[in-house]
Amino acid sequence: MKKRIVTLLCTAVLTLGLTMAPAMASGGPFYPIKVEEYTYGPLDELRINKVYQLSLSDDPSGIPTEDFVRGGRQYYLLDMIKEDEVGVDTQDYTDTITVDSDTNDLSKILKQLDAHREVTTEDGYTGLLALDYTSVKVEAKGYTTNTRSLSATRTYPNLSDADLDLIPKTITDGGKTLTLGAVEWSGGENGFYTATATYTGTSSTRAATGYTVTANYTGQVAKTGCEVVTYTAIFGSVELAEDEQEPEASSQPEPPAPDTTPAETGTGPNLLPILGCVGGVAAVAVVVLWAVQNKKIGRRERT
Repeated sequence: MKKRIVTLLCTAVLTLGLTMAPAMASGGPFYPIKVEEYTYGPLDELRINKVYQLSLSDDPSGIPTEDFVRGGRQYYLLDMIKEDEVGVDTQDYTDTITVDSDTNDLSKILKQLDAHREVTTEDGYTGLLALDYTSVKVEAKGYTTNTRSLSATRTYPNLSDADLDLIPKTITDGGKTLTLGAVEWSGGENGFYTATATYTGTSSTRAATGYTVTANYTGQVAKTGCEVVTYTAIFGSVELAEDEQEPEASSQPEPPAPDTTPAETGTGPNLLPILGCVGGVAAVAVVVLWAVQNKKIGRRERT
């Protein structure tokens, strides 16, 4: 019976704990990140400060404010102080810009770019970034082709005849190949001719129509915002009377629980019921045997 009572009590305690758990989890309970004990005032009143840190979404009603007993004194809430702690979130950030240029000379382009750049991101971060000179790139927007005419003159003296076959049909001038055009002949009185040949050709070059410059500004941006709320619960105290103080735990060992096992005798605790049963059976057997014998003697006397 005792075992069943204990089992029922344990079941009730567990059920109560499970029922209360969701209610306690809503808006708390919160646990202090720091506990300070100190004396206050001319009377050296013992006080305790409990410091809690909550997020903006937490409900401060979950902070414990009930009285409690500690060291023979009862502590009660005097005040609750709230402080908003301003936090700064810093992130690495890169801002890429694109500008137009009429030259691809990097030294000239770098002079046109600012060394620093202030930025504000879409989510409210601000900062001063520095130009990353190694990131500067120049690309042509497009190209156009320019063509110009080339011309060169060559003189060939002491020719045996005024024959075009004696004159080269092409020449190379300035790395360009030119083709024979007009030829003027002179001489012939002494049997030799001089040819003055004109060679012509064209040269084409590609020119950029403009340039696009990209550059990265790198650094850190920061955003300031209130993300943590600090609550300080201040507890004053009064000394309790001796009869109001909680009894201190005794250092003496608890007396052993009474042994419910029957004391052993010469035949052992479990032999007594057995012996009683055996004695009763033996008595019944003696009475039955006596009755049977009396019946036999009566029959003999009648015969």
